[in-house]
Formats: sequence, C-alpha cells, structure tokens
Amino acid sequence: MLGNYPTGVVAVTAPGEDGEPIAMVVGSFTSVSLDPPMVAFLADRGSNTFPKIQAAGHFVANVLASDQAGLCRSMAAKGAQRFRDVAWQPSENGAPLLDGVVAWIECTLEQVVEAGDHVIAIGKVNDLRVVSEKLPLLFFRGVYGAFEPHSMRLEDRYLGWG
Repeated sequence: MLGNYPTGVVAVTAPGEDGEPIAMVVGSFTSVSLDPPMVAFLADRGSNTFPKIQAAGHFVANVLASDQAGLCRSMAAKGAQRFRDVAWQPSENGAPLLDGVVAWIECTLEQVVEAGDHVIAIGKVNDLRVVSEKLPLLFFRGVYGAFEPHSMRLEDRYLGWG
C-alpha cells in the first residue's frame, strides 16, 4: 500500500571511525523544523550502518539526482564497497558530499527516537547547498524515476498546490 506513495531518495553519509566513509540510502527524509532548522530520517533498527552514523555524531543528507539510480543501488547494497568509483569531497565535518547530487544538508545528530522497528534520527542543520538544477531521484511502486515538472496542471497553481 505505501509503495503507492512516492518518496525522494537520500544517501546519508558520515565519516567512519576508521576514516573510511559510510553511507546508507533512505526514502524517509523530511524537514522537522525551520527554527531552528532540523531534518529527520528513519533507519531500520537492524541496520548495520546506522550505529556507525550515530557514533560519528554528524551526517550529510545527499539528495540524489534522477540520473543516480545506479549510485543509489550501489550505496544500498549490503556488504558492498559502497564508495568504490564514487566521486566525493569531505564536508566541514568529514562526511562525504557526493558529486552530482541535487543538494546536500550537513547536520549534527541531535536525537534518536525509537519507533517500532525503526529509529527516527533528528539532525540540526549546520549547512546546506543546492548544487545542481537536476531533478531529484524518486522511488515509486518499486522503481526509481523522476518528477516531471510539466505534469502539474495550471489549476493546481490557483488552488495553492504549485
């Protein structure tokens, strides 16, 4: 049922304790507060990666672009070398800023809330940048795709939807 709701795709990255970059892909990323600026993402309690992000204490949410489905699959694979052949630069706190993304949001992990079989990770935004005019990568009904900006109807703009 929830597969009928499209989600954006974000690669959450952080520096590992050993200096190697770490990443996980999430489709549950959202704004929490504008003042102070805060965001959140959900991670499965069984994740092997989230405890490493939690230990780092900070992360970058990289908003993947519609042409980065291959990168998304690589970073979502279990046990794979997720950063093999991936271009990136370290953020102010050392977390990977991935090349080719739509935007990135650098955060300090403020709180982790248990919620069923997931945790909600809440981060305070330290810095953010839109780095590309590309369309974001979406996940809908089990496949990756892109938003088509011309699909919005003119009437939606008058109703406050656009």
